[in-house]
Amino acid sequence: MGRIVGAAVVSHVPPLVLPESVRRELNDGEDTTLFSGLHQLRADRLDHLEFDTIVVIDTHWFSTIEFLVAAHERRSGFYTSEELPRGMASMPYDLTGDPDLARAWAARADGRDDTWITAVDDPYLPIHYPTVNLLPFLQGDERWLSASICQTAETDDFLLYGRLLGEAIAELDRDVVILASGGLSHRFWPLRQFRDHEAADPDLHLRTPEALAADREVIARLEAGDHGAVIGGMDAYRQHAPEGRFGHYLTMVGALGGDRCTAPGTLFGEYESVSGTGQAHIWFDL
Repeated sequence: MGRIVGAAVVSHVPPLVLPESVRRELNDGEDTTLFSGLHQLRADRLDHLEFDTIVVIDTHWFSTIEFLVAAHERRSGFYTSEELPRGMASMPYDLTGDPDLARAWAARADGRDDTWITAVDDPYLPIHYPTVNLLPFLQGDERWLSASICQTAETDDFLLYGRLLGEAIAELDRDVVILASGGLSHRFWPLRQFRDHEAADPDLHLRTPEALAADREVIARLEAGDHGAVIGGMDAYRQHAPEGRFGHYLTMVGALGGDRCTAPGTLFGEYESVSGTGQAHIWFDL
């Protein structure tokens, strides 16, 4: 019987894979703590766990009429971002997949009329940087499986998607870590102001004071393990455009029991702004 042994909300922002000199140039001479935070998360948490598979809930993989799960035996190649090719170009990746888990997850939706999940092993299926940018920090010899968020899904849809993931893990002989790869509030500065707000201090550079307060409230609840309050506050939080409708977090917590989950969160690095968006790495000990 499988189990989930760890979970985290992690940032995947492009500065993570930029040279240190560029990161410091963007941040008034200081390095971002998001960079060191991912390395620390690996050293302090993942290196002390035994697990078979990492499941990434990828907020740049937008599906529309169903949830999608990558079911490849292996994915390898080079990634260039269509969004930011200056900073993310010809990045190598090589992932051993977990098609058995992907298909077991999709099968949990068979016969239901309230959700749809499809496992995809097409060799030309694109990969996205919320998965690729984590690899230099967190990849070991485990399997990696990426899953989409659905842009038409609501809170209950994401929670169900996660619950079915938890059921699929339980039925297989897998120890799994779930990484909810995405940000908090997610509004950027307009183009002509953008370059004035690339430093990390959220008090100076987050897009609005209201989003800043909302992010800090969510982080405090996550650190306290009050996942029920986060889920219950989603309608209000969505006014600040959390990345991916916060589907990465909701899927993760759905797999952990939804509003019954009380796992406390630990920040790795600090809460920072990246170009007006809120970003943090938060690990949940189970």
